[in-house]
Amino acid sequence: MNPFETLRALYATRPVILAPMEDVTDVVFRRLCRSVGAHFCVTEFVNVEGLLRGCRTAKRKVQIAADDTPTVIQIYGSDPLRLAEAATVAERAAPTAIDINCGCWVPKIAGRGAGAGWLRNPASMVSMAKMVVERVALPVTVKTRIGYGPESDMPIVDLARRLEDVGVQALTVHCRTAQMGHSGAADWDWARKAHEVVSIPVVVNGDIKCADDARRALDDTGCAGVMVGRRAIEHPWIFREARTLLDDGVECAPPTWDERIDLCLEHLAANVAERGERHGVAVTRRHLTGYLKGLPGAAVLRQRLVVTDTMAACVELLEESRLRRATARTHDLEAAL
Repeated sequence: MNPFETLRALYATRPVILAPMEDVTDVVFRRLCRSVGAHFCVTEFVNVEGLLRGCRTAKRKVQIAADDTPTVIQIYGSDPLRLAEAATVAERAAPTAIDINCGCWVPKIAGRGAGAGWLRNPASMVSMAKMVVERVALPVTVKTRIGYGPESDMPIVDLARRLEDVGVQALTVHCRTAQMGHSGAADWDWARKAHEVVSIPVVVNGDIKCADDARRALDDTGCAGVMVGRRAIEHPWIFREARTLLDDGVECAPPTWDERIDLCLEHLAANVAERGERHGVAVTRRHLTGYLKGLPGAAVLRQRLVVTDTMAACVELLEESRLRRATARTHDLEAAL
């Protein structure tokens, strides 16, 4: 299949997609999320200026290994010419598609005209997207918000039409305004409205926190897929749970104690291998609260892990927790007999 057919085939599966998140959706986390059911993944935000300068961080973000597919590279910037040029650089990494970030609300990005800053001038945003589409042979997609805000009539519906007209192949709609950030409830109805006026796939994003959210979002909007962001950081099993509900109509059992510990160990080892011990241990900490949530003694274990700086010590703490659990279960069984 050509790249456009490949992308259409992915959207035909009602995908549950890992959202782009800065310093989170690196190659390690993408692999981990795929192992528990993510259909495809989007990279961290890639700054076009860094990519064009050959910055080490930007180059790392666009590297796609043979086992890291399908992956979409997301780029951001405020200059349409530089975005188009950077798209050609990203294209060399052979991603599934190039995604343009028109949704990041963080002031240091949006305030400079990049990310959701494009929503201040939808006409310029459409012209920029057209320029990128014309420069690359891969499909181009856009991730955006419903508007910059506050607005009584959000631009997303007309914007969806205009982006399709210039060749954008899919649209992800985070159903909040840029000014809302992560506050307030995401209004999925805007994704439905956008979906109804275009023929390209529309993906609904925002407040997908569990499998039932994914099912309801698709049922309520008719969209092609859902994208999961912050919830995946603490509970990547949401991909497996959503996939089981969407495909089989049944609820998936929650991860077991051993699965949670195993994921901690797997993620820790992979981060250390990728980033070195000091940084690898540190970046794994943000996930531990969620990975261990609900386990007896989890609070104490987390407190010890967040002040532990070596991989060996972290592994020891996690394995000790597993051993205590196994011993307690043995005692419970013996008492029951």
